[in-house]
Amino acid sequence: MIRRSVLLSAPVRLAALMLVLLFVATGCHRGTKGKNPDEGLPVEQLYEKSHKLMEGGNWSGAESSFRRLVAQYPYGPYTEQAMIESAYAQYKAGKHDDAVSSIDRFIRTYPTHRNIAYLYYLRGLANGNRDTVFLRRVWSLDPSRRDLSAPRQAYADFTIVTERYPNSRYAADARQRMIVLRDVFAQHELDNALYYLRRQAWVSAAGRANYLLETYPQSAFQYDAVATLAEAYTHLDNKPLADDARRVLELNQPDHPWLQGKWPKYPWMVRKLNPFAGEKSASTGQRNATINRK
Repeated sequence: MIRRSVLLSAPVRLAALMLVLLFVATGCHRGTKGKNPDEGLPVEQLYEKSHKLMEGGNWSGAESSFRRLVAQYPYGPYTEQAMIESAYAQYKAGKHDDAVSSIDRFIRTYPTHRNIAYLYYLRGLANGNRDTVFLRRVWSLDPSRRDLSAPRQAYADFTIVTERYPNSRYAADARQRMIVLRDVFAQHELDNALYYLRRQAWVSAAGRANYLLETYPQSAFQYDAVATLAEAYTHLDNKPLADDARRVLELNQPDHPWLQGKWPKYPWMVRKLNPFAGEKSASTGQRNATINRK
């Protein structure tokens, strides 16, 4: 009986051994096939490979490659540069939320880094474009008609660049972008004033126009605000203030259409059928602002 059980168990042991060998061989094959080709590369070579991907415009590939570099080499100058360039690749790929998160992590980790001015500048660029890529490309939406929280954060980022790092290579461009953003904020206030003007809420319209002039002086929309005051005060029968506004307009922008009774000219009502378009601005300042900045 003992000899028979031994004979019967031998084939079983052989089959089990073959299964084990098959499993090991399969596992080794899979491990070799799925191995990361970048694993074990020196940090210099891995950085060069990632950087070339970015130079070629392969933003997604560059971001992934930089991420692998940081995972393999979490410290050192190449790692710091990889983190910076990864954030730039995210920005160029339109992944603005990811870019802002990456920049925030870098600033927290390296607050005194030699390129910290660039990081604030890049964060300003990313914040200025958040939530706008699809909508502006497809529908050509007016930037003043969206949520302004991200552009206001962008303005704060550019302010940091100009005030803390005024001699950096990014300060001059940051100042120009702040001017553009101020015009966006000013147009937002003007659109609110025109909203009240259209609905014959004259006091509210004048209040918004005055707020625009006080908060954003010298904006591209200042004379539209003056015209709003002239229109509102005329309907309020406040002749002295209406005449003052008219004189300012005649002196500084004599070709403003309000002086010919042609402003504000509201957009065609059918435009409202587009749920994404909203109410197009009746302002004239955007045209003037574009000309002045050329």
